[in-house]
Amino acid sequence: MNVDELIEITSLGETSTVQFKEMFSNSESISREITAMSNSIGGTIFFGIEDKTNRIIGLLPEQIEFTDKKVSECADNIKPPVFVTTEVIKFVSENIPKYVLAVMVKEGVNKPYKTAKGEIYVKQGANKRLLTDNAEILRLFQQSSNLQADEMEVFDTTINDADERLFSAYFKKEFGQTYQEKGLSYKEALIAKKVLRNDRLTLAGLLFFGHEPQTIKPAFTIKTVSYVGNDIGGNNYINKPEDLKGSIPEIFKQSMNYLKSSLMHLQKGRDFNTIGILEVSEIALVEILQNALIHRDYFKNSPVRLLIFDNRIEIISPGKLPNSLTVEEIKYGNPVIRNNQIALFSTHTLPYSGLGSGLRRAFENQPDIELINDVAGEQFIARIPRPVKP
Repeated sequence: MNVDELIEITSLGETSTVQFKEMFSNSESISREITAMSNSIGGTIFFGIEDKTNRIIGLLPEQIEFTDKKVSECADNIKPPVFVTTEVIKFVSENIPKYVLAVMVKEGVNKPYKTAKGEIYVKQGANKRLLTDNAEILRLFQQSSNLQADEMEVFDTTINDADERLFSAYFKKEFGQTYQEKGLSYKEALIAKKVLRNDRLTLAGLLFFGHEPQTIKPAFTIKTVSYVGNDIGGNNYINKPEDLKGSIPEIFKQSMNYLKSSLMHLQKGRDFNTIGILEVSEIALVEILQNALIHRDYFKNSPVRLLIFDNRIEIISPGKLPNSLTVEEIKYGNPVIRNNQIALFSTHTLPYSGLGSGLRRAFENQPDIELINDVAGEQFIARIPRPVKP
């Protein structure tokens, strides 16, 4: 980094990835900053810049050496330890050479990172925030693949909350034999397929094979709304808001039926008595809807939303893309599977290939889809324009 680049950075001020420090203050404060950046998307701490005025004042060579050493000690004391890199930027002020120390912190791959006191911080804008909410902490574990929501046990469930009929049909479809023919008891089969753990249903087990899953997890539905007009804040509905309930395969089927009944069918040269072709690609709807159900963030206690407007369809799933994945990457078949067990169950219960080809197929059949990774809102939006009505 050269002086001109440094001046440009200071002109923009502090952000979630840029922090200014006049000098090394104390180990506790710097450890919190490094922890917050490691638990978020990384960033750079610049020593030798006033944080209130963004003025470059610089450090002397002995201060640079001291700061570099103390920062390394802070990074080593974080649990697990964080590896940082440093760079010195030289400039001349009043004919005196001075220096700025840039400390680069990468986004961690083993979240959550904790200070020596066991505190977990994340960035929130230019500031940092102490995490105390269990759900947020669990989501950090999920980001590093140390914990997956769909394999967690659901409190206050037992084997009696599983529907043996649903599970038996699934088992036979996957293996071509019943679990009895495989020499397993019902309980042994549930454990083998990670439906049951420590005598409780896992979240994936509940959502695929549970009796009325929403009585235990009421937020895991699909909420449908069909608006008059194009404003999400409007109060005029064609169909009033409704929560679709049941297992994941059941609410997928209900959602597709809802879309087919709510959208127009175009004749496109077909015989007048035929049902016509759906106004948008049914293949695209299938793939996007599956993506919302399978890859959503199940640590967020909110529903998938299926919204129909006059000019567009929106399918909104809770949670931003995981692990720094970008929209461009998923367009070209580079998925990061957030819910392995749900994805596995889906290959035998939904038209899901599990090969990262679903969104590619959606774009091939509906090229004008818009995908939005709403990081601030913690949601992923798939938007499909509807044809202009004649």
